[in-house]
Amino acid sequence: MNPWPFVTAAYAAAIIATVALLGWAYAGMRRAEAAAAKIKDR
Repeated sequence: MNPWPFVTAAYAAAIIATVALLGWAYAGMRRAEAAAAKIKDR
């Protein structure tokens, strides 16, 4: 049985999960910066 399709799928899943995590962290950072700016401008 050829293992390469499984290896490729595992790498693809890891890359997709990493990109999703980066997007989630970036969105959280932007929300936190907006909240900090809102508090600072009071």
